[in-house]
Amino acid sequence: CGPFVVSQVQARLETIPAATMSEFKRISGGALLPYHLGRGTTYMLMGAVAAFVSGQLTRIPALSWFAAGLLTFAALFFIGYALKGLGVPLTFFKGSGAESKLSRAWGRFIKPLFSHPTGFRGYGLGLMLGFIPCGLLYGALAAAAASGEWLTAVFGIMAFWLGTVPSLFGLGIAGGAILGRWPKVAHKAAPILLLINAGFLLHLVQRMLP
Repeated sequence: CGPFVVSQVQARLETIPAATMSEFKRISGGALLPYHLGRGTTYMLMGAVAAFVSGQLTRIPALSWFAAGLLTFAALFFIGYALKGLGVPLTFFKGSGAESKLSRAWGRFIKPLFSHPTGFRGYGLGLMLGFIPCGLLYGALAAAAASGEWLTAVFGIMAFWLGTVPSLFGLGIAGGAILGRWPKVAHKAAPILLLINAGFLLHLVQRMLP
């Protein structure tokens, strides 16, 4: 999401005359609230649908292990991204395959909305960018779907979405700087937090299985 955020910030600031530019306008231009609300809406809708489908499958006695499989899938995604952040080479997470191609194709399709991404245009842009393939989103959706309850999944995805807002907000405000003032600390802490999340999910799997 980072490149899309920076592109929107640049497009919005270009529409403000230099004579009227102020610190407040720079910060509000980097906040991208409509975009974040649109992205969160898409995430929560996908989480609700995934949980509904999962809930129907887990009602079949022979597929009671389905939720455990989803949680394991999510944990493996988090572990993979954590190892990548620690410098461990993983070919699966290079991002040069289908995920990147889909992202580029979808980005070209919605490019016209970048011209003035404010208000409803910004919200619509967030709705469509929410479908951009993202490994971390896959992991969050799998974890939410494991609940089998659409409302629980919506709140779970909402928590994931809220967790992504501060970093993207900071990225937008800084105009491309990574998490502002302490990039090295944030870079080192992120893999640890991902491993903690993965451990918690695997603990749930252990409790779920007989």
